[in-house]
Amino acid sequence: MALYQRGSIGPEVSKIQTRLRELGLYLGPIDGVFGGGTEVAVTAFQQANALVVDGRVGPQTWAALFAGAEIEKPLIANKPLEFRCMALTGAFETNRPFPDCFAGLSGDFDGQGISFGVLQWNLGQGSLQPLLQEMDTNYPQVLQGIFDRDYPVLQAMLRASREEQLAWARSIQDLRRFVLLEPWQGQFKALGRRQEFQDIQVKFGTALYEQALALCDTYGVSSGRAAALMFDIKVQNGSISDLVRAQIERDFKQLDAPGDADPGGLKEVARLRIIANRRAEAANPRWVEDVRIRKLTIANGEGTVHGN
Repeated sequence: MALYQRGSIGPEVSKIQTRLRELGLYLGPIDGVFGGGTEVAVTAFQQANALVVDGRVGPQTWAALFAGAEIEKPLIANKPLEFRCMALTGAFETNRPFPDCFAGLSGDFDGQGISFGVLQWNLGQGSLQPLLQEMDTNYPQVLQGIFDRDYPVLQAMLRASREEQLAWARSIQDLRRFVLLEPWQGQFKALGRRQEFQDIQVKFGTALYEQALALCDTYGVSSGRAAALMFDIKVQNGSISDLVRAQIERDFKQLDAPGDADPGGLKEVARLRIIANRRAEAANPRWVEDVRIRKLTIANGEGTVHGN
């Protein structure tokens, strides 16, 4: 059964926010993030309609909001695990919910020119160009339709030297705020929302996903949550060192023997928490708690990262 509550993200939350705004109960942004403002608006709606007041949108509240309609299952729930792992990590990386995380876009704040997509591929390291080139090869009409008169400029940029590409990227953005200027900002955002380009992003993220599955095998964890945690480690942290692995394996020994029953997957979750904590503690001291919160949110299946 679908349930939308504080921490939920996605287009279904945007739909809830839009309806609450129509009713004059929600004045915040339609951002697809179920935060405190959305919760307050849901609570007010429930009070006004003699519903159970819990600030969450389950089947009854959804039906009241949408003229008796059956509650919608999250769109992302129908996607393959690989896609869901990328969307989750992408939401952390871009601070945008699915599907907008696939259109995450930032400027030259880090010297990389433009960073784009769910895993923030960039021009500076040459990781973004192959995705754009594949899009142009496989779907030239789609790309031309998005960039219109700027399409030849985009193609010329992809043929240019790295130095020229970075100079071009800096010429189309506000270098004080590192935000792309229009129409480029809107064009790249539109590209990121296209299913064709999302599929290309998933394709280019497959190698990291396969490495994440290998880590799952190494540490004896097998749930979808485990795959998500290991994928996030690969993207944010790169790897697990031999020293951290030794610490993790020592902590594992304090749990029940591997052959014991694991009702409800409690042992699996305990292992994931160990991995999350140990990898976080090996991060740059400045970012230890940030990494810990992010990793434990995945391990526990809930939490708040960057306010969401």
